[in-house]
Amino acid sequence: MAQVNPEVIPSQKIYTVSEITRQIRALLESEFQTVWVEGEISNFKHHSSGHMYFTLKDQSAQLNAVFFANANQFLKFELKDGLHVICIGRISVYDQRGQYQIYVQRLEPKGLGALQLAFLQLKEKLEKEGLFSEDRKKLIPGYPKRIGIVTSPTGAAIQDIFKIFKKRTYGLEVLLYPVKVQGEGACEEIGDAIDNLNRSQDLDVIIVGRGGGSLEDLWAFNEEVVARAIAKSKIPVISAVGHEVDWTISDFVADYRAHTPTAAAEKLVMHWDELSGRLREIRERMQYSMKSLLEAKREALINLQESYAFRQPRVYLQQLSQRVDELLRQMQNYLKRIVQEKKQSFQSWTGKLHALSPLAILDRGYSITFDREGNLLKEIKQVSVGEVIKTQLKSGVLKSKVTELGV
Repeated sequence: MAQVNPEVIPSQKIYTVSEITRQIRALLESEFQTVWVEGEISNFKHHSSGHMYFTLKDQSAQLNAVFFANANQFLKFELKDGLHVICIGRISVYDQRGQYQIYVQRLEPKGLGALQLAFLQLKEKLEKEGLFSEDRKKLIPGYPKRIGIVTSPTGAAIQDIFKIFKKRTYGLEVLLYPVKVQGEGACEEIGDAIDNLNRSQDLDVIIVGRGGGSLEDLWAFNEEVVARAIAKSKIPVISAVGHEVDWTISDFVADYRAHTPTAAAEKLVMHWDELSGRLREIRERMQYSMKSLLEAKREALINLQESYAFRQPRVYLQQLSQRVDELLRQMQNYLKRIVQEKKQSFQSWTGKLHALSPLAILDRGYSITFDREGNLLKEIKQVSVGEVIKTQLKSGVLKSKVTELGV
């Protein structure tokens, strides 16, 4: 084997692994400082540190991606495998593995906007948990007296609500809990307001809402913290966010969705209005009935005043007195006739009874004999010799002593 003379080998730069990796990283970073890469997420991992790791892939290649916590903290929607996204970031090399990857600075869903996707993801999540179920929703009281309102103290919503309430005089008590309705921290303020009203206030119902705006303006009412505060509320909640075409997560969770703040206020006074209308109708009917009754009585009084009795009272009284005398005579004649009939009937019955009386035979010469105890003697065996007996004659009574008994 021939030996090689080192002196004839040309001079060549030899890199360490770290050196060549650093140079490759420098080349990539200088060439791809800001790139937009479209792909499908796979192998997604959300580390406890808050960093996100995943792979972007298409039909023929893949690219590792890192989304650090300080960059992803404002992400509105949830990342998961299969989601088609557009990543904005820089290409660099991870020295430890010697692999190039994209360091994501911003991420948007492909097709849908980030907020719209976040809305759909949270809606699907809460719906699966049953937070939208009609079975868990509470009835809005028909005649509320104490109403809590969670909204901005300077927004159009509170003015619209107060405008409705001021037209009514039902003695409503309204408690305004002022909060921010958009921007950073708004959702936390809204959620805390609902919790605090449940803990410290004896309210019949709570209105949560704001006036109209863009999707970004209304976003606080699409946050999970607000949705869960509404779902947890023991007091019925009305969601009144934006205009009729605006739908938020709070609308789905709330016990009642009003398409505007004005509609929410109208809902709460609706039954009061109906009651007021019924009372007004009853009052009008009573007034009409009393008026009709008074008119009828007035007409009757006029007719009475114009009657013969009022025009000729003495003649009328004389006629009445004459009529009384006539009725008295009729009554006396009637009583005489009744007495005469009863007398004749009594005499007839008296004669019949006298004819049947045992004493009547005395008039014909017969007598009746009694023993000393007054018992009627019918047979000889009822007495004995020496006994005193009484004999009833027509004109009196004889007493005799029995000296002999014969057959």
